[in-house]
Amino acid sequence: MIPILNGAKETVSYGEHLGLRIYLNKEVENYPIHWHTAVEVIMPLDNIYTVIVDETKHVLYPNDILVLPPGELHEIFAPDSGTRLILQFDCSLLYSLNGFDSTFHLLRPCLLLTAEQNKELHGLVRPMLLELVNEYFSQTMLKEASVYAKLIAFFVTLARNFMQEERGFPRTKGHNKQHKYIDKFLQVCNYMNEHCTEDIRVEELAELSGFSKYHFTKMFKQYMGLSYYDYLIQHRIMHAENLLTDPNLSIMEVAMRSGFGSLPTFNRVFKTYKKCTPSEYKALNKIG
Repeated sequence: MIPILNGAKETVSYGEHLGLRIYLNKEVENYPIHWHTAVEVIMPLDNIYTVIVDETKHVLYPNDILVLPPGELHEIFAPDSGTRLILQFDCSLLYSLNGFDSTFHLLRPCLLLTAEQNKELHGLVRPMLLELVNEYFSQTMLKEASVYAKLIAFFVTLARNFMQEERGFPRTKGHNKQHKYIDKFLQVCNYMNEHCTEDIRVEELAELSGFSKYHFTKMFKQYMGLSYYDYLIQHRIMHAENLLTDPNLSIMEVAMRSGFGSLPTFNRVFKTYKKCTPSEYKALNKIG
């Protein structure tokens, strides 16, 4: 069972490790719809494992890797037998590193990596994940620092390859120029992350990127896989999710504090992205 579950919100207990937990799950138990602030990585070792994210069913086979960003509602169904590796960590560990906040956002609602889908990337990150696990369970000196270093290396490799291959970033002359453009738009994303509840105008984002308004809107969608407006709205929804766990805040207060101009707009947009109303989401976090 989920150790700490308040309504649908799981509080991940990291034990003696600061912000990181790895375990081998052999439980023949389904987990009801829930969410947590931790990033979760699941890799079956024996038999399948079924995870439903954003109403989409993902059947994981041995060595498939599923990455769940924080805040995503998901449901899990276990087979009669099997073993799967589960890693959970406090995403704030990496948010202080430039670009990681936006990177996790681009993986939403989840990333399923299989050898059949991307043999090269899977071949890179699976050994890295196993090395991280071995270090976690070792008794070597400075193992915590080593585990964090391997965790960062895992997500750097995953993010670089995902953004350049899966997102289909436009070809530019020379890798340095392409990386420069990616850095520019990650900088814009970081700005939107920090100011998502404010009235952000496209003109100021274009100025921050160094492009005209027209080129900014066109290139942002090319590089990030969605429009700047959709990115901004999704971050406002993430902000609202956190506020909805506060029993002292009304839905109207959450809407206003999240940057939405009206309650009807908030209700409509929230349901579009989360497949439930803010009131239903808030109810999921009530005990009993």
